Amino acid sequence: MTEADLGGAVLLYDKPAGITSHDAVARLRRERGVKAGHAGTLDPFATGLLLILLGRATRLQRFLTGLPKTYLATARLGWLSSTGDSDGELTATGNYPDSLELPTGTVRQRVPMTSAVRVGGERLYKKAHRGEVVETPLRDVEVHRAELLGADDGFAHYEIECSAGTYVRTLVETLGDAYCSDLRRTAIGPFEVAEAGRELSLPEVAALVPAVAEALR
Repeated sequence: MTEADLGGAVLLYDKPAGITSHDAVARLRRERGVKAGHAGTLDPFATGLLLILLGRATRLQRFLTGLPKTYLATARLGWLSSTGDSDGELTATGNYPDSLELPTGTVRQRVPMTSAVRVGGERLYKKAHRGEVVETPLRDVEVHRAELLGADDGFAHYEIECSAGTYVRTLVETLGDAYCSDLRRTAIGPFEVAEAGRELSLPEVAALVPAVAEALR
């Protein structure tokens, strides 16, 4: 029997590109026959760590979604994207940023139209698919670190540590004519994609996340 069968577990899942977080959860739900959810969406073009909550672990969602995130991101320079990522309509401009430095500290971002945030009771991406454009909310996020790892052939590569709710593609767009061509989430709080496939029991999760330990007492 799995930990989910015994009362709940958190699966560290390495999401591939081309599927939604909902798709990944739905597949596990069918395979395991248990209640399932996730703690933090990844866009379809993005890969990397997704925390899939199985069984009783679904009640821990609110304690896990707020954990900080770490990403590896690649910016394609001299191009624009209608969505800020590789899934949008791409336009070559040939205009390269004067600086490759990304903002850190408290950063105010406008929620993109392609996000899952609800406005007027409906998720923004559904409005965007119909061609609607509405004023989206502004929110403050924390970018703890945005390290330039290197630049070559019109691409710049970063490692970014940030608060939950940060839109990395929006952060990349602050460079100017650039969009996020690749995005991989490598960590969520103490959980790392290097351990993908591992299934943690609720006590194991509680040992890593103090808020969960308090909730389970």
